[in-house]
Order: sequence, then C-alpha cells, then structure tokens
Amino acid sequence: MGALAGLVSLLALLPLGFVAWATLQTGWDTAYALIVRPRVGQLLINTALLMFITVPLCAVLSLALAWLTERSDIPGARTWAWLAVAPLAVPAFVHSYAWITVAPGIHGLFAGVLISVIAYFPFVYLPLAASLRRLDPGMEDSAASLGLGPWAVFFRVVVPQLRLALCGGSLLVGLHLLAEYGLYVMIRFDTFTTAIVDQFQSSYNGPAANMLSGVLVICCFALLAVESRARGNARYARIGTGAPRTATKRRLGRWTLPCILLPVLTTVLALGVPMVTLTRWLIAGGVDVWLVGEIGPAIFQTLALAGMGALITTLAAIPMAWLAIRAPSRFQRVLEACNYLVGSLPGVVVALALVTITVRVAMPIYQTAVTVLLAYLLMFLPRALISLRAGIAQAPVELEYAARSLGRTPAQALWSVTMRLAAPSAAAGAALVALGITNELTATLLLAPNGTRTLATAFWAYSSEIDYAAAAPYALIMVLLSLPMTWLLYTQSKRTSGR
Repeated sequence: MGALAGLVSLLALLPLGFVAWATLQTGWDTAYALIVRPRVGQLLINTALLMFITVPLCAVLSLALAWLTERSDIPGARTWAWLAVAPLAVPAFVHSYAWITVAPGIHGLFAGVLISVIAYFPFVYLPLAASLRRLDPGMEDSAASLGLGPWAVFFRVVVPQLRLALCGGSLLVGLHLLAEYGLYVMIRFDTFTTAIVDQFQSSYNGPAANMLSGVLVICCFALLAVESRARGNARYARIGTGAPRTATKRRLGRWTLPCILLPVLTTVLALGVPMVTLTRWLIAGGVDVWLVGEIGPAIFQTLALAGMGALITTLAAIPMAWLAIRAPSRFQRVLEACNYLVGSLPGVVVALALVTITVRVAMPIYQTAVTVLLAYLLMFLPRALISLRAGIAQAPVELEYAARSLGRTPAQALWSVTMRLAAPSAAAGAALVALGITNELTATLLLAPNGTRTLATAFWAYSSEIDYAAAAPYALIMVLLSLPMTWLLYTQSKRTSGR
C-alpha cells in the first residue's frame, strides 16, 4: 500500500516538477525577462484586486445568509438555505454567458467581481452554515448573561468560532479565482489563467506560458500560506458535549422584510439571471438548436469521461486513504500533502505539464483519452481522498483483523470488509469527482483528442462564436446533471451537523 501511495504521490508532483524543470530549461536571463515585464505586472494587479475584493465579499455575504437561515426566524429558512447552495449547479462560465447576454457591455474588474461572488459564495456558505448548526448556544448565553449585547456576542463569541469555516471556504474561493478561465474570457478580464491559455493556443509560446504558470503556482502557494496563517492554532473543540439543544432563533421583527431582501436578491442574481437567460435563448432558438446528432454524443462523451475519471481517481485514492487511517506517520503525512498540493493548482498548469511531458517522453499518449484522464486524476484526487479517508475511519480495524484470521489475505480483507463499509463515502467522493469533470473546461480544451466534444467544450465552441442560442442546450444539460450533486452536498451538510 505504501508503494502504491508513493507512486500516486509522485504522479501528483508532476506539475510542480514541470514548473521547476521549465524554469531551469528556459534559463535565468530569459525567465527573468519573461517574468519582469509590464504584462505580468498588470496580470498581478488584476489578480490581486480580484482576490482582495471578491473573497471578503463572499465571506460577508455568506456569513449574513448563514446567520439568517440558521439563527433567525426568517420565513422559509430551509428554502433559502437550499437556494444558497443551488448556484453551485451552474458552472462559472455559464454565469458569464448569462450576464453578457443580459448586459452585453459588462466587462472588466467590476464584472469579474460581481459574477465571481454570485458563482462562488456557496463554497463559503456551506461550511459556515454547518458550523453555525454545531455551535454550543450555551457559550452565547453565558456571554449575554455577562452583559454583552447581541452584536457583541456575535462578533466576540460566534465569529471567532467560525474562523476555520471562513478560512476554509475563502481558500476554496481564492483557488477557484486563480484557476478560472471561461468566466473571465467572456467578460474580457485578463488573469494569469486566461493569459496562459492565450499564449499556448495562439502562438504556442511555451517559455512565456511556462513562466506565467510558475508565477501562478507561486500565487497559489502564497494563498495557501495566508490561509494557514489566518486559520491559526486556536482550539475549537470542547471537552464536554455542550448543551444538547439548538440555538434559539432570533426574532427579526420589523427587520423581517429588509432581511428577506438579501436572500431574494442573491437568488435572483445567482439563479434567476442564468435560468431566465437560458429560457430566453432556448425559446429564441426553438427546436432547431436541439441538434440530437451533436448533443447526444456530447452527453455520452461527458458521462464516459466523468465515469472513467471518477472510477480511476477513486481507486487511486484508496492506498493513501487507507494509510492515513491505518498507518499514520510523518512520511505518510508528507505523501498525503503531495496529493492535496496538486489539487490547489489551476487546471491549465496541470494541462501544460502533461502536454510537455507527453510530447517529450510519451508521444503515443499525446492528445489521447489517457492524458485527459491523467489530468482529471491529478486535479480531482483530493475530492476522492477526503471522502474515502472519512469512510475508512468509520470502518473498525478489528473487522479487518477478524477477516484475516479467517484466512483472507490483507488485500481481500481490505476489499471485502473495509471497502464495503466505506462504500457510501467512496460513492460520494466518486460523485464529487464526476461533477468536477462534467464542468471542467480548461484542461479538456488543451488535452482532449481531436473529435472529443464534451458538454463544456461544445458550449464553449458555440458561445465563442457568439451563437448563444446553440450554446443554451449544453448549458442547460450541464445544470441538470449538476443539480443532484448539489442537493447531495446540501443534505450531507445537514447530516454531518446532526440536523
């Protein structure tokens, strides 16, 4: 198991190795000239402004929505909670597609911030809402009994306990901002990812694209470091079980109507605009845009890649997940960190690494399904690993010992006992991987074999030609395929918090 986990971890380090190798091959003088230039400075400014504005807005919006749906008596709280998660079913580039249809002149930083907030805030809302459900209301009651007012209790008692959720959700938003391509291309806002893809596709300028990839990797590491520092080392667990009751819902009173405007406005912007736009284009296109001869193969190829990618990625995660629970050690933690690290890298960096490696040392698999599936494995391995690790942790090791004492080999005991008990978590991880693959665009654009046409790439091809009516069916199908997974995330969040 250690050897298998080590092999997967080495594969996960390929993108980082590629960036380091590309820098050495380019040479210091050339690398310096490619990095220290006005274009890179502008990209840094754009990226920094996007991060510094979008991430705090996502945090504030999500915190307000989480408090309203979990701690107040706002009418329809459960419905608003589900609607706050539902925007995850709409791919980010579909949000851009909807907004440039409604407001063709929208572009630049303002458009980037607006669409990014409504597309990515659920990543912060989900952990915040789950954390609010688990908080012990006794601590808030004690603070109130000591004379603190409601606002003081919220900011001095509640918010500090939500630091992990805030930091974790904000990190996810930040990583998505660094990796996103389609959203920003449509609104003509330049980021490192859009510049890398443009360099690669327009002029196949390998050194320039590679150096931009290196800067993007450094941005990812800087973001991880900031999140780690903000998270701190404070203790968030109690020795006791806390009060076995839910927190008292705050009465909004005369503030009910103003407060209900926030989830209404958020829902209209995040769901209403995409759905109205899709309906408009579907009606305008009529039955002519439903090209069964094209849509059918696109659905089949998307589901085939998603199914194979989910299966391969889940199987590859088993050795590391098993070691993390059954044989934890410093070496195991290092190997596990390698798997998580690649998950923080944008898909364009992973794709460029695989393009360079396959062209130089593995030409037979260049632009084949093998390369695409390998990219999916590297990009989505953390999703499967986290789910599997939780499932294996709930399977008693004594059952493995009992199976081996009855004559089963260690591999047979693992497969017939532990993996059967961990099957629900494995299925959830596989579903998360499949969802990511279904909506993945950048790596698929760069690596897919000629003739491959997934729902995402077909949508992108039509929208790039300004044929929005023809693109609408593909966007709608992607949303419909993503909705069940979004519902699963919502229900799983409720289940893990005991509600």
